[in-house]
Amino acid sequence: MPVEVTWWGHATCTVEDSRTRVLTDPLFARRLAHLRRRRGGVPAADAWQADVALVSHLHADHLHLPTLARLAPGTRLLVPRGALRAVPGLRRLTHLGVSEMAPGDVTKVGGLAVRAVPARHDGRRLPVGPHRSPALGYVLEGEARTYFAGDTGLFEGMAEEVGPVDVALLPVGGWGPYLGEGHLDAGRAAEALARLGAPSAVPVHYGTYWPIGMDAVRPHEFHAPGHEFERLAARHAPGVAVHRLGHGESVRLGVAR
Repeated sequence: MPVEVTWWGHATCTVEDSRTRVLTDPLFARRLAHLRRRRGGVPAADAWQADVALVSHLHADHLHLPTLARLAPGTRLLVPRGALRAVPGLRRLTHLGVSEMAPGDVTKVGGLAVRAVPARHDGRRLPVGPHRSPALGYVLEGEARTYFAGDTGLFEGMAEEVGPVDVALLPVGGWGPYLGEGHLDAGRAAEALARLGAPSAVPVHYGTYWPIGMDAVRPHEFHAPGHEFERLAARHAPGVAVHRLGHGESVRLGVAR
């Protein structure tokens, strides 16, 4: 089997392909500001191991400095262009090999080519942050082509910008009862899947963190997105295999070429 995907919660996955281990938007914390981890314990040490970690954009639930600080020395770290200026703490992570990426950039890591693609999302560190960075998705090209969308809304040319892929890791929810501009909910994620034409999909970015004190407020918004994406994908993209993982669960996917 050419690719294995493990979901650790939120937008954090391990993708193993071509003997190369990739960690997406690493966030291993029990609590982040007003958010509390309500599903899945903080993963054990082996989950932190990677050849390269990808950061899709600068929001703190995707670029989490305490988690990045615990990655092993020598780990590659790919971040959006301008991140080193916008987030000074990145410059203190001298044990990592940090590279900035912009849409269209490609870098080799082990047996993979990692290509940055556009995303429709606010890429600033803070809503009023003065420094802008592009929000990114990434396509991992090895034995399989795996698309990690980060945070994004639907946008014109999505299929063309991403290109043909075998596996799509798509956000289907968020960390609160309402999603703002530049996000996919279950319905928009199913439409994105139909545009992309990927034969396999894994829903992410839901059912992990929830605001403290809001456990009883619209709880279906926390629990339901994975199931809803599965249902709507069957309507909008029939024939696609949706793998709805639990926290810490893995799936191995073959690719027919």
